[in-house]
Amino acid sequence: MAVNKGVYQFSRIAYHCVRSPAYKFRPFSTNLVNYFHITRMALEATTNSQNMGLKRPAESEMTESEVKKIHLNPVPNTELETGGDTVRRKRRKYAILLSYSGKGYLGMQRNPGYRTIEDDLLNAMLHADLVTEEGCTCPQLFNFQRAARTDKGVSAARQVVSIKLPEDVPDMVAEINKHLNSQIRVMAIKRTTKSFNCKAWCDSRTYSYMCPTFAFAPVEKMTDADYRISSEVMEELRSTLKIYKGTHNFHNFTARKKASDASANRYIMEVECSDPFEREGLEWIVIKIKGQSFMLHQIRKMIGLVMAICRGLASKDVITKAWMKDRVDLPIAPGLGLVLEEPHYDKYNKKYGSDGIHVPLDWSEVSEKIQEFREKFIDSTIVATEIEEQSMLKWLATLPFHTYDVREVPTDGEPVQHMSGVRSAIGRAAVKLANYRADDDGRGSEDEAEDEDEGDLDQYRVKPTSVPAEAGEASNGQDCNSAENGISNNGTEDGIQEEKGKDDKDNKEV
Repeated sequence: MAVNKGVYQFSRIAYHCVRSPAYKFRPFSTNLVNYFHITRMALEATTNSQNMGLKRPAESEMTESEVKKIHLNPVPNTELETGGDTVRRKRRKYAILLSYSGKGYLGMQRNPGYRTIEDDLLNAMLHADLVTEEGCTCPQLFNFQRAARTDKGVSAARQVVSIKLPEDVPDMVAEINKHLNSQIRVMAIKRTTKSFNCKAWCDSRTYSYMCPTFAFAPVEKMTDADYRISSEVMEELRSTLKIYKGTHNFHNFTARKKASDASANRYIMEVECSDPFEREGLEWIVIKIKGQSFMLHQIRKMIGLVMAICRGLASKDVITKAWMKDRVDLPIAPGLGLVLEEPHYDKYNKKYGSDGIHVPLDWSEVSEKIQEFREKFIDSTIVATEIEEQSMLKWLATLPFHTYDVREVPTDGEPVQHMSGVRSAIGRAAVKLANYRADDDGRGSEDEAEDEDEGDLDQYRVKPTSVPAEAGEASNGQDCNSAENGISNNGTEDGIQEEKGKDDKDNKEV
Protein backbone atom coordinates (compact mmCIF):
# COMPACT_ATOMS: atom_id res chain seq x y z
CA MET A 1 0.00 0.00 0.00
CA ALA A 2 2.86 2.38 0.87
CA VAL A 3 4.63 1.64 -2.42
CA ASN A 4 1.50 2.35 -4.45
CA LYS A 5 1.04 5.66 -2.64
CA GLY A 6 4.62 6.73 -3.48
CA VAL A 7 4.16 5.87 -7.17
CA TYR A 8 0.92 7.80 -7.22
CA GLN A 9 2.58 10.92 -5.77
CA PHE A 10 5.38 10.70 -8.36
CA SER A 11 2.93 10.44 -11.25
CA ARG A 12 0.89 13.45 -10.02
CA ILE A 13 4.00 15.67 -9.72
CA ALA A 14 5.26 14.70 -13.18
CA TYR A 15 1.78 15.23 -14.70
CA HIS A 16 1.39 18.78 -13.37
CA CYS A 17 4.94 19.80 -14.44
CA VAL A 18 4.58 18.50 -17.97
CA ARG A 19 1.08 19.99 -18.41
CA SER A 20 2.30 23.44 -17.39
CA PRO A 21 2.13 25.79 -20.44
CA ALA A 22 5.51 27.33 -19.65
CA TYR A 23 7.21 23.91 -19.56
CA LYS A 24 7.20 23.42 -23.33
CA PHE A 25 9.02 26.70 -23.97
CA ARG A 26 11.81 26.33 -21.45
CA PRO A 27 15.41 25.54 -22.53
CA PHE A 28 16.51 21.90 -22.48
CA SER A 29 18.91 22.41 -19.54
CA THR A 30 16.13 23.82 -17.38
CA ASN A 31 13.84 20.91 -18.19
CA LEU A 32 16.64 18.48 -17.33
CA VAL A 33 17.05 20.08 -13.89
CA ASN A 34 13.32 19.84 -13.33
CA TYR A 35 13.39 16.13 -14.14
CA PHE A 36 16.14 15.69 -11.55
CA HIS A 37 14.12 17.38 -8.83
CA ILE A 38 10.99 15.42 -9.77
CA THR A 39 12.86 12.12 -9.46
CA ARG A 40 14.40 13.09 -6.11
CA MET A 41 11.04 14.14 -4.67
CA ALA A 42 9.41 10.91 -5.80
CA LEU A 43 12.15 8.75 -4.30
CA GLU A 44 11.92 10.60 -0.99
CA ALA A 45 8.16 10.14 -0.95
CA THR A 46 8.51 6.42 -1.68
CA THR A 47 11.16 5.93 1.02
CA ASN A 48 9.13 7.79 3.62
CA SER A 49 6.09 5.70 2.80
CA GLN A 50 8.04 2.44 3.12
CA ASN A 51 9.55 3.44 6.48
CA MET A 52 6.25 4.50 8.03
CA GLY A 53 5.82 2.68 11.31
CA LEU A 54 9.51 1.55 11.44
CA LYS A 55 11.56 2.91 14.35
CA ARG A 56 15.03 2.03 12.85
CA PRO A 57 16.59 0.15 9.90
CA ALA A 58 16.81 -3.64 9.98
CA GLU A 59 19.70 -5.15 11.95
CA SER A 60 22.72 -6.50 10.05
CA GLU A 61 22.76 -10.25 9.69
CA MET A 62 26.59 -10.44 9.65
CA THR A 63 28.59 -11.45 12.68
CA GLU A 64 30.82 -9.03 14.54
CA SER A 65 34.03 -10.59 13.17
CA GLU A 66 32.80 -10.34 9.57
CA VAL A 67 31.84 -6.69 10.04
CA LYS A 68 35.29 -6.00 11.50
CA LYS A 69 36.94 -7.63 8.45
CA ILE A 70 34.97 -5.45 6.09
CA HIS A 71 35.94 -2.30 7.97
CA LEU A 72 39.61 -3.28 7.89
CA ASN A 73 39.45 -4.20 4.19
CA PRO A 74 36.64 -2.25 2.49
CA VAL A 75 37.34 -3.81 -0.95
CA PRO A 76 38.46 -7.36 -0.12
CA ASN A 77 40.26 -9.46 -2.72
CA THR A 78 39.81 -12.64 -0.73
CA GLU A 79 36.88 -14.79 0.22
CA LEU A 80 35.80 -15.08 3.84
CA GLU A 81 36.51 -18.35 5.56
CA THR A 82 33.24 -20.23 5.70
CA GLY A 83 32.85 -23.91 6.31
CA GLY A 84 36.59 -24.61 6.16
CA ASP A 85 37.01 -23.33 2.58
CA THR A 86 40.45 -22.04 1.54
CA VAL A 87 40.82 -18.28 1.51
CA ARG A 88 41.86 -16.88 -1.86
CA ARG A 89 45.15 -15.02 -1.57
CA LYS A 90 45.90 -11.65 -3.08
CA ARG A 91 47.94 -12.04 -6.23
CA ARG A 92 49.97 -9.54 -8.19
CA LYS A 93 51.73 -9.75 -11.57
CA TYR A 94 55.45 -10.49 -11.41
CA ALA A 95 58.32 -10.99 -13.87
CA ILE A 96 60.59 -13.93 -13.02
CA LEU A 97 64.17 -14.03 -14.33
CA LEU A 98 65.46 -17.56 -14.99
CA SER A 99 68.84 -19.04 -15.89
CA TYR A 100 69.06 -22.67 -16.92
CA SER A 101 71.12 -25.27 -18.70
CA GLY A 102 69.05 -27.07 -21.32
CA LYS A 103 70.98 -30.34 -21.25
CA GLY A 104 68.63 -33.23 -20.55
CA TYR A 105 65.51 -31.14 -21.16
CA LEU A 106 63.15 -31.21 -24.13
CA GLY A 107 63.08 -27.42 -24.21
CA MET A 108 61.38 -24.66 -22.27
CA GLN A 109 57.70 -25.16 -23.05
CA ARG A 110 55.85 -27.93 -21.24
CA ASN A 111 55.15 -31.13 -23.17
CA PRO A 112 53.12 -33.76 -21.27
CA GLY A 113 55.23 -36.84 -20.61
CA TYR A 114 58.57 -35.13 -21.23
CA ARG A 115 61.05 -33.34 -19.03
CA THR A 116 60.89 -29.58 -19.65
CA ILE A 117 62.02 -26.41 -17.89
CA GLU A 118 58.46 -25.16 -17.40
CA ASP A 119 57.39 -28.39 -15.81
CA ASP A 120 60.16 -28.24 -13.21
CA LEU A 121 59.50 -24.54 -12.57
CA LEU A 122 55.76 -24.94 -12.04
CA ASN A 123 56.25 -27.96 -9.80
CA ALA A 124 58.72 -25.95 -7.72
CA MET A 125 56.14 -23.16 -7.40
CA LEU A 126 53.57 -25.74 -6.32
CA HIS A 127 55.83 -27.10 -3.59
CA ALA A 128 56.64 -23.53 -2.52
CA ASP A 129 52.87 -22.90 -2.12
CA LEU A 130 52.87 -20.17 -4.77
CA VAL A 131 50.43 -21.85 -7.16
CA THR A 132 47.62 -24.31 -6.63
CA GLU A 133 47.42 -27.81 -8.09
CA GLU A 134 45.00 -26.51 -10.70
CA GLY A 135 47.42 -23.68 -11.52
CA CYS A 136 50.29 -26.11 -11.87
CA THR A 137 48.27 -28.22 -14.30
CA CYS A 138 46.84 -25.23 -16.17
CA PRO A 139 49.20 -22.26 -15.56
CA GLN A 140 47.09 -19.98 -17.76
CA LEU A 141 44.78 -19.67 -14.73
CA PHE A 142 47.46 -17.38 -13.27
CA ASN A 143 48.28 -15.64 -16.59
CA PHE A 144 51.50 -17.60 -17.07
CA GLN A 145 53.54 -16.59 -20.12
CA ARG A 146 57.11 -17.05 -21.36
CA ALA A 147 59.18 -14.47 -23.23
CA ALA A 148 60.82 -17.05 -25.52
CA ARG A 149 60.67 -20.75 -26.25
CA THR A 150 63.89 -22.73 -26.37
CA ASP A 151 64.16 -26.21 -27.78
CA LYS A 152 65.84 -29.36 -26.53
CA GLY A 153 69.37 -28.83 -25.31
CA VAL A 154 69.17 -25.03 -25.65
CA SER A 155 70.15 -23.04 -22.56
CA ALA A 156 69.24 -19.55 -21.37
CA ALA A 157 71.35 -17.03 -19.50
CA ARG A 158 68.30 -14.77 -19.05
CA GLN A 159 64.79 -16.05 -19.61
CA VAL A 160 61.70 -14.17 -18.40
CA VAL A 161 58.28 -15.52 -17.47
CA SER A 162 55.31 -13.54 -16.15
CA ILE A 163 52.74 -14.90 -13.72
CA LYS A 164 50.43 -13.84 -10.90
CA LEU A 165 51.90 -14.78 -7.52
CA PRO A 166 50.72 -14.23 -3.94
CA GLU A 167 52.23 -11.20 -2.24
CA ASP A 168 52.38 -12.75 1.24
CA VAL A 169 55.66 -14.64 0.64
CA PRO A 170 58.67 -12.57 1.77
CA ASP A 171 61.43 -14.28 -0.28
CA MET A 172 59.93 -16.00 -3.31
CA VAL A 173 63.32 -16.45 -5.02
CA ALA A 174 64.67 -18.59 -2.19
CA GLU A 175 61.42 -20.51 -1.79
CA ILE A 176 61.33 -21.52 -5.47
CA ASN A 177 65.05 -22.35 -5.68
CA LYS A 178 64.72 -24.74 -2.74
CA HIS A 179 62.65 -27.04 -4.96
CA LEU A 180 64.70 -26.71 -8.20
CA ASN A 181 67.73 -28.72 -9.26
CA SER A 182 71.05 -26.97 -9.78
CA GLN A 183 70.52 -26.68 -13.57
CA ILE A 184 67.69 -24.16 -13.11
CA ARG A 185 67.87 -21.04 -10.98
CA VAL A 186 65.49 -18.14 -10.36
CA MET A 187 67.75 -15.07 -10.31
CA ALA A 188 65.25 -12.31 -9.53
CA ILE A 189 61.53 -11.54 -9.25
CA LYS A 190 60.16 -8.05 -9.90
CA ARG A 191 56.67 -6.62 -9.53
CA THR A 192 55.23 -5.36 -12.82
CA THR A 193 52.13 -3.64 -14.08
CA LYS A 194 48.82 -5.46 -13.84
CA SER A 195 48.61 -6.03 -17.59
CA PHE A 196 52.28 -6.98 -18.12
CA ASN A 197 52.87 -9.81 -20.57
CA CYS A 198 56.51 -10.83 -20.92
CA LYS A 199 55.95 -12.01 -24.50
CA ALA A 200 53.92 -9.05 -25.80
CA TRP A 201 56.16 -6.42 -24.17
CA CYS A 202 59.40 -7.98 -25.43
CA ASP A 203 60.97 -5.65 -28.00
CA SER A 204 63.75 -7.98 -29.17
CA ARG A 205 65.79 -10.99 -28.21
CA THR A 206 69.49 -11.75 -28.27
CA TYR A 207 70.85 -15.24 -28.88
CA SER A 208 74.45 -16.44 -28.85
CA TYR A 209 76.04 -19.45 -30.51
CA MET A 210 79.25 -20.87 -29.06
CA CYS A 211 81.18 -23.32 -31.25
CA PRO A 212 84.72 -24.52 -32.03
CA THR A 213 86.57 -22.56 -34.69
CA PHE A 214 87.25 -25.70 -36.74
CA ALA A 215 83.60 -25.50 -37.82
CA PHE A 216 84.67 -22.63 -40.13
CA ALA A 217 87.86 -24.27 -41.41
CA PRO A 218 88.14 -24.64 -45.21
CA VAL A 219 87.64 -28.22 -46.34
CA GLU A 220 91.28 -28.49 -47.44
CA LYS A 221 92.38 -27.83 -43.85
CA MET A 222 92.55 -30.50 -41.16
CA THR A 223 89.39 -30.33 -39.07
CA ASP A 224 90.39 -31.31 -35.54
CA ALA A 225 91.15 -29.88 -32.10
CA ASP A 226 94.52 -28.53 -33.28
CA TYR A 227 92.96 -26.14 -35.78
CA ARG A 228 93.36 -22.42 -35.10
CA ILE A 229 91.37 -19.95 -37.15
CA SER A 230 93.28 -17.46 -39.29
CA SER A 231 92.68 -13.73 -39.57
CA GLU A 232 91.54 -14.17 -43.19
CA VAL A 233 88.84 -16.67 -42.20
CA MET A 234 87.75 -14.42 -39.32
CA GLU A 235 87.41 -11.48 -41.70
CA GLU A 236 85.34 -13.55 -44.14
CA LEU A 237 83.19 -14.86 -41.29
CA ARG A 238 82.37 -11.37 -40.01
CA SER A 239 81.67 -10.00 -43.49
CA THR A 240 79.32 -12.94 -44.20
CA LEU A 241 77.43 -12.45 -40.96
CA LYS A 242 76.80 -8.78 -41.78
CA ILE A 243 74.73 -9.82 -44.82
CA TYR A 244 71.97 -10.95 -42.46
CA LYS A 245 71.39 -7.48 -41.01
CA GLY A 246 68.10 -5.81 -41.91
CA THR A 247 64.64 -7.10 -42.78
CA HIS A 248 64.55 -10.16 -45.03
CA ASN A 249 62.31 -13.08 -45.93
CA PHE A 250 63.61 -16.03 -43.89
CA HIS A 251 61.09 -18.62 -45.09
CA ASN A 252 63.99 -20.89 -46.15
CA PHE A 253 65.50 -20.66 -42.67
CA THR A 254 62.53 -22.32 -40.95
CA ALA A 255 60.19 -25.26 -41.50
CA ARG A 256 56.86 -25.24 -43.34
CA LYS A 257 56.74 -21.51 -43.92
CA LYS A 258 55.76 -20.13 -47.33
CA ALA A 259 57.52 -17.18 -48.94
CA SER A 260 54.17 -15.41 -49.33
CA ASP A 261 53.60 -15.53 -45.58
CA ALA A 262 54.12 -12.06 -44.12
CA SER A 263 55.39 -13.54 -40.87
CA ALA A 264 58.43 -14.92 -42.70
CA ASN A 265 59.89 -11.40 -42.80
CA ARG A 266 62.16 -10.87 -39.80
CA TYR A 267 64.26 -7.92 -38.70
CA ILE A 268 67.86 -8.64 -37.67
CA MET A 269 69.27 -5.72 -35.68
CA GLU A 270 72.81 -6.76 -34.77
CA VAL A 271 75.20 -9.58 -35.67
CA GLU A 272 78.65 -9.78 -34.12
CA CYS A 273 81.41 -12.32 -33.64
CA SER A 274 83.82 -12.43 -30.71
CA ASP A 275 87.56 -12.93 -30.92
CA PRO A 276 88.68 -16.56 -30.67
CA PHE A 277 89.61 -17.94 -27.24
CA GLU A 278 90.87 -21.28 -25.98
CA ARG A 279 89.16 -23.58 -23.54
CA GLU A 280 89.94 -27.21 -22.70
CA GLY A 281 92.36 -27.51 -25.61
CA LEU A 282 89.87 -26.23 -28.21
CA GLU A 283 89.59 -22.80 -29.82
CA TRP A 284 86.12 -21.25 -29.58
CA ILE A 285 84.18 -18.24 -30.83
CA VAL A 286 80.80 -16.79 -29.83
CA ILE A 287 78.39 -15.33 -32.40
CA LYS A 288 75.64 -13.03 -31.09
CA ILE A 289 72.48 -12.25 -33.07
CA LYS A 290 69.89 -9.71 -31.93
CA GLY A 291 66.54 -9.64 -33.69
CA GLN A 292 62.97 -8.59 -33.16
CA SER A 293 61.83 -12.21 -33.18
CA PHE A 294 62.95 -15.55 -34.55
CA MET A 295 61.32 -18.62 -36.05
CA LEU A 296 61.85 -22.34 -35.69
CA HIS A 297 65.39 -23.33 -36.83
CA GLN A 298 66.14 -19.77 -37.97
CA ILE A 299 69.34 -18.99 -36.04
CA ARG A 300 70.75 -22.49 -36.46
CA LYS A 301 70.19 -22.39 -40.21
CA MET A 302 71.79 -18.95 -40.38
CA ILE A 303 74.87 -20.25 -38.56
CA GLY A 304 74.94 -23.50 -40.53
CA LEU A 305 74.93 -21.70 -43.87
CA VAL A 306 77.77 -19.40 -42.76
CA MET A 307 79.80 -22.46 -41.79
CA ALA A 308 79.22 -24.01 -45.22
CA ILE A 309 80.30 -20.76 -46.91
CA CYS A 310 83.51 -20.50 -44.86
CA ARG A 311 84.32 -24.14 -45.57
CA GLY A 312 83.99 -23.57 -49.31
CA LEU A 313 80.85 -25.65 -49.85
CA ALA A 314 78.63 -22.70 -50.79
CA SER A 315 78.97 -19.15 -52.03
CA LYS A 316 77.72 -15.99 -50.35
CA ASP A 317 75.00 -15.48 -52.94
CA VAL A 318 73.21 -18.51 -51.48
CA ILE A 319 72.11 -16.23 -48.63
CA THR A 320 70.38 -13.78 -50.95
CA LYS A 321 69.02 -16.68 -53.03
CA ALA A 322 67.45 -18.12 -49.88
CA TRP A 323 65.48 -14.88 -49.41
CA MET A 324 63.68 -15.45 -52.74
CA LYS A 325 60.48 -17.44 -53.18
CA ASP A 326 62.09 -20.77 -54.18
CA ARG A 327 62.86 -23.42 -51.60
CA VAL A 328 66.60 -23.78 -51.01
CA ASP A 329 68.28 -26.69 -49.24
CA LEU A 330 70.11 -25.34 -46.16
CA PRO A 331 71.80 -27.14 -43.24
CA ILE A 332 70.82 -26.82 -39.57
CA ALA A 333 73.70 -26.39 -37.13
CA PRO A 334 73.66 -28.41 -33.87
CA GLY A 335 71.66 -26.97 -31.00
CA LEU A 336 74.31 -27.52 -28.35
CA GLY A 337 75.94 -24.08 -28.50
CA LEU A 338 72.75 -22.03 -28.76
CA VAL A 339 71.97 -19.83 -25.74
CA LEU A 340 69.19 -17.32 -25.14
CA GLU A 341 71.11 -14.31 -23.88
CA GLU A 342 68.29 -11.94 -23.00
CA PRO A 343 64.80 -10.73 -23.92
CA HIS A 344 64.80 -6.91 -24.07
CA TYR A 345 62.11 -4.61 -22.63
CA ASP A 346 63.19 -1.14 -23.77
CA LYS A 347 59.68 0.21 -24.37
CA TYR A 348 58.38 -1.10 -21.05
CA ASN A 349 61.34 0.38 -19.16
CA LYS A 350 60.88 3.72 -20.92
CA LYS A 351 57.17 3.88 -20.09
CA TYR A 352 57.10 2.44 -16.57
CA GLY A 353 60.69 2.08 -15.39
CA SER A 354 60.98 5.68 -14.21
CA ASP A 355 57.41 6.42 -13.09
CA GLY A 356 58.33 6.10 -9.43
CA ILE A 357 56.03 3.10 -8.92
CA HIS A 358 57.54 0.30 -10.98
CA VAL A 359 61.11 -0.86 -11.49
CA PRO A 360 62.86 -1.36 -14.85
CA LEU A 361 63.45 -4.87 -16.13
CA ASP A 362 67.19 -4.61 -16.77
CA TRP A 363 68.47 -7.18 -14.21
CA SER A 364 71.82 -5.42 -13.84
CA GLU A 365 71.84 -6.06 -10.09
CA VAL A 366 72.15 -9.83 -10.61
CA SER A 367 74.59 -9.81 -13.54
CA GLU A 368 77.39 -11.30 -11.42
CA LYS A 369 75.17 -14.17 -10.28
CA ILE A 370 74.14 -14.84 -13.87
CA GLN A 371 77.75 -14.88 -15.09
CA GLU A 372 78.74 -17.24 -12.29
CA PHE A 373 75.87 -19.59 -13.15
CA ARG A 374 76.72 -19.40 -16.85
CA GLU A 375 80.34 -20.32 -16.32
CA LYS A 376 79.42 -23.26 -14.11
CA PHE A 377 76.40 -24.74 -15.86
CA ILE A 378 76.12 -23.41 -19.42
CA ASP A 379 79.51 -22.71 -21.01
CA SER A 380 81.22 -25.59 -19.21
CA THR A 381 78.43 -27.95 -20.29
CA ILE A 382 78.78 -26.88 -23.93
CA VAL A 383 82.55 -27.45 -23.84
CA ALA A 384 82.38 -30.77 -22.00
CA THR A 385 79.56 -32.14 -24.19
CA GLU A 386 81.35 -31.18 -27.41
CA ILE A 387 84.56 -32.85 -26.26
CA GLU A 388 82.70 -35.97 -25.16
CA GLU A 389 80.15 -36.36 -27.96
CA GLN A 390 81.87 -34.43 -30.79
CA SER A 391 78.49 -33.30 -32.09
CA MET A 392 79.94 -30.49 -34.20
CA LEU A 393 82.60 -32.70 -35.75
CA LYS A 394 80.02 -35.32 -36.69
CA TRP A 395 77.64 -32.72 -38.07
CA LEU A 396 80.32 -31.18 -40.30
CA ALA A 397 80.54 -34.51 -42.12
CA THR A 398 76.91 -34.05 -43.26
CA LEU A 399 77.42 -30.63 -44.87
CA PRO A 400 78.28 -32.04 -48.33
CA PHE A 401 74.91 -33.80 -48.41
CA HIS A 402 73.18 -30.43 -48.86
CA THR A 403 72.83 -28.87 -52.30
CA TYR A 404 72.65 -25.17 -51.27
CA ASP A 405 70.43 -24.71 -54.30
CA VAL A 406 66.78 -24.68 -55.29
CA ARG A 407 65.11 -27.96 -54.45
CA GLU A 408 63.82 -29.89 -57.45
CA VAL A 409 61.63 -32.96 -57.66
CA PRO A 410 63.22 -35.73 -59.81
CA THR A 411 61.16 -36.64 -62.86
CA ASP A 412 63.04 -39.72 -64.12
CA GLY A 413 63.67 -41.44 -60.84
CA GLU A 414 67.26 -40.22 -60.66
CA PRO A 415 68.26 -37.94 -57.77
CA VAL A 416 68.81 -34.31 -58.73
CA GLN A 417 72.44 -33.29 -58.21
CA HIS A 418 73.41 -29.66 -57.59
CA MET A 419 76.89 -28.22 -57.19
CA SER A 420 76.41 -24.66 -58.44
CA GLY A 421 77.00 -23.23 -54.97
CA VAL A 422 80.26 -25.10 -54.32
CA ARG A 423 83.30 -22.90 -54.87
CA SER A 424 86.48 -24.95 -54.35
CA ALA A 425 87.62 -28.04 -56.24
CA ILE A 426 88.01 -29.94 -52.98
CA GLY A 427 84.51 -28.89 -52.03
CA ARG A 428 83.16 -30.26 -55.31
CA ALA A 429 85.01 -33.52 -54.73
CA ALA A 430 83.55 -33.73 -51.20
CA VAL A 431 80.04 -33.27 -52.60
CA LYS A 432 80.58 -35.99 -55.21
CA LEU A 433 81.93 -38.36 -52.58
CA ALA A 434 79.03 -37.60 -50.27
CA ASN A 435 76.48 -38.16 -53.01
CA TYR A 436 78.13 -41.45 -53.92
CA ARG A 437 77.96 -42.62 -50.31
CA ALA A 438 74.39 -41.37 -50.05
CA ASP A 439 73.32 -43.57 -52.95
CA ASP A 440 74.78 -46.62 -51.21
CA ASP A 441 73.30 -45.80 -47.82
CA GLY A 442 69.92 -44.62 -49.07
CA ARG A 443 70.58 -41.19 -47.55
CA GLY A 444 70.70 -37.73 -48.91
CA SER A 445 67.02 -36.99 -49.15
CA GLU A 446 66.29 -33.30 -49.45
CA ASP A 447 63.60 -33.71 -46.80
CA GLU A 448 66.22 -34.82 -44.28
CA ALA A 449 67.07 -31.20 -43.60
CA GLU A 450 63.77 -30.81 -41.79
CA ASP A 451 64.13 -34.04 -39.80
CA GLU A 452 67.82 -34.35 -39.00
CA ASP A 453 67.28 -32.88 -35.54
CA GLU A 454 64.69 -35.36 -34.29
CA GLY A 455 66.88 -37.98 -32.60
CA ASP A 456 65.73 -40.21 -29.77
CA LEU A 457 63.17 -38.50 -27.52
CA ASP A 458 62.99 -41.34 -25.00
CA GLN A 459 65.83 -39.83 -22.99
CA TYR A 460 63.55 -36.86 -22.16
CA ARG A 461 60.53 -38.90 -21.08
CA VAL A 462 59.28 -38.79 -17.50
CA LYS A 463 57.13 -41.33 -15.73
CA PRO A 464 53.47 -40.30 -15.72
CA THR A 465 52.17 -39.11 -12.37
CA SER A 466 48.64 -39.23 -11.05
CA VAL A 467 46.72 -36.03 -11.67
CA PRO A 468 44.41 -34.73 -8.91
CA ALA A 469 40.72 -35.04 -9.68
CA GLU A 470 40.20 -31.29 -9.39
CA ALA A 471 43.03 -30.59 -11.79
CA GLY A 472 41.73 -33.17 -14.24
CA GLU A 473 38.33 -31.51 -14.27
CA ALA A 474 39.92 -28.09 -14.75
CA SER A 475 41.80 -29.22 -17.84
CA ASN A 476 39.06 -31.46 -19.27
CA GLY A 477 38.40 -30.72 -22.91
CA GLN A 478 41.53 -28.66 -23.53
CA ASP A 479 45.29 -29.01 -23.16
CA CYS A 480 46.14 -26.43 -20.53
CA ASN A 481 49.71 -27.66 -20.28
CA SER A 482 50.56 -26.08 -23.61
CA ALA A 483 49.55 -22.60 -24.66
CA GLU A 484 49.69 -23.61 -28.29
CA ASN A 485 48.11 -27.10 -27.92
CA GLY A 486 50.38 -29.72 -29.38
CA ILE A 487 53.96 -30.88 -29.39
CA SER A 488 55.96 -27.71 -29.37
CA ASN A 489 59.62 -28.38 -28.90
CA ASN A 490 60.55 -30.94 -31.52
CA GLY A 491 59.08 -29.02 -34.43
CA THR A 492 56.45 -31.54 -35.50
CA GLU A 493 53.38 -29.31 -35.36
CA ASP A 494 52.63 -26.26 -37.48
CA GLY A 495 51.28 -24.46 -34.43
CA ILE A 496 54.74 -24.01 -32.93
CA GLN A 497 55.84 -21.54 -35.56
CA GLU A 498 55.56 -17.94 -34.53
CA GLU A 499 53.72 -15.09 -36.11
CA LYS A 500 55.54 -11.82 -36.21
CA GLY A 501 54.05 -8.78 -34.49
CA LYS A 502 53.36 -7.42 -31.05
CA ASP A 503 50.67 -9.99 -30.32
CA ASP A 504 52.92 -12.94 -31.14
CA LYS A 505 56.59 -12.10 -30.93
CA ASP A 506 57.31 -15.51 -29.51
CA ASN A 507 60.76 -16.92 -29.99
CA LYS A 508 61.79 -20.48 -30.52
CA GLU A 509 65.13 -21.88 -31.61
CA VAL A 510 66.07 -25.49 -32.16
